[in-house]
Amino acid sequence: MRRLPSRRRREWEARTEEHPIAVTTPPPPGRRSTVRAGRVIAVAGLVMLALAVGIWIPGVIGTVAAALLPWCGLALLALAVCALVRARRVLLVLIAPALVWMLAITPSAPGLAAPGLAAVGADPTASFEIVSQNVRAHSGGAAASAAEIAASGADVIALTELDEGSLAAARDTLAADYPHTYAIGTVAVWSRFPILEAEALSLGLDWKRALRVVVAAPHADVAVYVMHAASVRPGVQEERDTMLTGIADAVAADQGDAIVVVGDFNAASADPALGAIRSQLDWVRPTDGSLGFTWPSTVPLTRIDHVFVRGLDVLASTTMRAGTSDHLATVTTLATTTR
Repeated sequence: MRRLPSRRRREWEARTEEHPIAVTTPPPPGRRSTVRAGRVIAVAGLVMLALAVGIWIPGVIGTVAAALLPWCGLALLALAVCALVRARRVLLVLIAPALVWMLAITPSAPGLAAPGLAAVGADPTASFEIVSQNVRAHSGGAAASAAEIAASGADVIALTELDEGSLAAARDTLAADYPHTYAIGTVAVWSRFPILEAEALSLGLDWKRALRVVVAAPHADVAVYVMHAASVRPGVQEERDTMLTGIADAVAADQGDAIVVVGDFNAASADPALGAIRSQLDWVRPTDGSLGFTWPSTVPLTRIDHVFVRGLDVLASTTMRAGTSDHLATVTTLATTTR
């Protein structure tokens, strides 16, 4: 005999007929993959935004962010391509990081050279070329660097991170063509033109890693500063920051009409620690269409060797390999008809 449903079962069936249970269909695998890709791209974009904003934060954060800033642009481009392929809606999330990155990188972007002297009808001899390089202490490559830089036709040569042996080797190499020289600590300068004044600078430290000379360049006396900033290590950059502030104070007090500052600043182009000197002098932009990266020389990833000027027009600015150093040299041609 067929068994009748229990009362409890009949009540459950009645409720089910009135309110059917919804069955959720899981999204197809392709859809789930797109959602995951969109989330990853969005998070990566926010990380790029944080790095770009970091260059306005003094200290370790600003130093790290400045070193990574140029590569954030490539990362954002890669994220945009991935978004186009996998999750187009996420492109909206990348707009803010891209705009902030462009704002942050603009002061360090390549520039245009001033019109050539011939183009403006000026004396073609009214210019000089200054080349600066960190030759890496105890590498034994200072003589090779000096010889190659001299062969390039430089009028003024500035070398940093010199030890006693490398200084002597560079002096021997340059003695014939660069009779005017001055050295102190780990920095030195050689010139084809007479040096009228020379002084050592401590820039707030107990030892001297910077100098100032006045070079009698064609048509103008030019104050040339050469510095080798203290190194930066994780969590340790106070000495470097002290030197960067010191060089800014020195040029602020300098009454000269024409000033050029070169050397190893151990700070990437957008580092907030360079803000003080940027407020006093013009940062020389590379004119070869690059970002002018100087370190490491094998595969340059950042620009830590800089040139700043006041009262001089930049005719050209680029880099060159010289010797066995882990830094490329900065090569700057300046018009000595002062503004």
